[in-house]
Amino acid sequence: MKRYFEDFEIGETWQSTPVTMTEAEIIDYAKAYDPQPIHTDPEAAANGRFGSVIASGWQVAALSMWLFVESGGYGDTPVVGMGIESLRWRRPVRPGDTLTVTREVIGLERSEKRPEWGTIRTQVSMANQDGEVVMTLVSLGQVACRSKA
Repeated sequence: MKRYFEDFEIGETWQSTPVTMTEAEIIDYAKAYDPQPIHTDPEAAANGRFGSVIASGWQVAALSMWLFVESGGYGDTPVVGMGIESLRWRRPVRPGDTLTVTREVIGLERSEKRPEWGTIRTQVSMANQDGEVVMTLVSLGQVACRSKA
C-alpha cells in the first residue's frame, strides 16, 4: 500500500527480523568495499585491537537499509534518500552476531518551496543479540504528499 507524507506519525516504529553475520559475509564485503585487514584477514585481525575479524561499519549501515526494506519499511511508498544527519558505530560487529534494526519516525516536515513533498526524519538503531547497540544513525527521506495544502 502506498503511503503519503500525511500518513506518517512521529513515534511510528518498525523492527526488522534478526540476521546473523557470518565471517564469510564480513570478509567478502570488505574485500569488495573496505579492504582493511581487520575486516579481511582473520589471522591479522586476531592480533589486532578487536581480537577477531569485525564487520566494516559501511557494511553494517548498508545492512540496516536492507533489513528495513525486507521488514516492509515504507511498503510501496517510494522514498528518496536525502542524506544522513549523524552516523555512529558504537560497538564492533563480529562473526556470529545477530543484528536487529529498529527505525522510528522522529520528524516530519513539509517543504515550503515544494509543498508536494515532505521530509521524514528517522532514528535508526541496530542492536546485537545481547541488546547492545552497535550502530545509530539519523536519516532523511523525501516522500510525496497527498495534497499541496
